[in-house]
Amino acid sequence: MAKMTFESAVKQLEKIVRELEDGNQPLDTAMKKFEEGIKLSKFCSDKLDETEKKIAVLMEKENGLITEEPLDDVDFDS
Repeated sequence: MAKMTFESAVKQLEKIVRELEDGNQPLDTAMKKFEEGIKLSKFCSDKLDETEKKIAVLMEKENGLITEEPLDDVDFDS
């Protein structure tokens, strides 16, 4: 299986939601789709968490050097 991307997981999850909302699935099939959807949802959530941790804000210091600061340390209200 090819490495899954966030975008492909979201597309697959959207497809599963449409199929389940259609209501024409046998119960066993619907349950398998639901389980797959839960796995995809967790994958997407994990990817978002991972990405959030990687986000950093570049700030120029007084001396002109560019430094990297974690997003959590930035005060957006000031």
